[in-house]
Amino acid sequence: TSYAHVDPQYLGDSLAIDGTIETVDLKFDKHSPPHEPAIFKSPLIFLHGLFGSRSNNRTVAKQLAVTLDRDVYCLDLRNFGESPHISRLDYPSLAADVEKFIVDQKFPDFAKPILVGHSLGAKTSMAVALRRPDLPRMIVAVDNSPVMVSGNDSTGSFGKYVNQLRLGLEKYKYTDIKDLDKLLAQVESNQTVRQFLLTNVKRGRKEDVITSKVPLDVIGKAITAGNIASWPYDSNIVRWTGGPALFVRGTNSPYVPDEVIPDIGKYFPDFEVRDVEAGHWLISENPKAFMEVLVEFIERKEDEEI
Repeated sequence: TSYAHVDPQYLGDSLAIDGTIETVDLKFDKHSPPHEPAIFKSPLIFLHGLFGSRSNNRTVAKQLAVTLDRDVYCLDLRNFGESPHISRLDYPSLAADVEKFIVDQKFPDFAKPILVGHSLGAKTSMAVALRRPDLPRMIVAVDNSPVMVSGNDSTGSFGKYVNQLRLGLEKYKYTDIKDLDKLLAQVESNQTVRQFLLTNVKRGRKEDVITSKVPLDVIGKAITAGNIASWPYDSNIVRWTGGPALFVRGTNSPYVPDEVIPDIGKYFPDFEVRDVEAGHWLISENPKAFMEVLVEFIERKEDEEI
């Protein structure tokens, strides 16, 4: 939508950095290189996608800590993994938590962090750059872009996943994970995706009812309200010129079509797009190609700054 008037008020609190957005402390893992680097380099901060957690990127993070000779942090975003559950779930609040994490770490100014986000995490990293342009050194958005997603089946699928999980856990009270998998199979034929979704539930002893590790009601509401598909920013009001941005697309994914590339440029003028042979879950589908693209970009940009 094009807004003739450019009054930031209509963006609500999406740019609020005055503490009015309630934040939580995020759980994280830190992966360090085997030897203390000679100089402190910009750390990487990985932000997972919807229904993901910090463990999704563990393997890649450990390899990048060695290859890029620096610390790599993997975060659990609010309401996912082991981070606290809280009723608000949208990009301003997801970003506010990450901003708090960065500030708390007290990274030196000469080594500001590089944010690497996948899907929901990609939009979160973009939101951080727009809200707190001083915090990131670079951002890397993996298979998502700064636009409202409309008519894309992806968010519709996620709504169905939530419904099936809630049916299995709250109505049928399944004790056997195979039953829950069968229920999910009615809406998701891909077994890898189902296994990924099932990392969000907790199996107890044999007779125990399976429980959810994540607040399915909060996540379901956020999906239905359009908070996950939305993009609550306007390039007429805010853009990030604080550093380079890399957008990595999966060649078999519909998330970043060519027609959104002009929108990327409006928000992030210093941007590049790279394609990796993969679908939407490209970090896990093609980790080698993903890491090559990421390492090349970071090393080249750091060399340019010297």
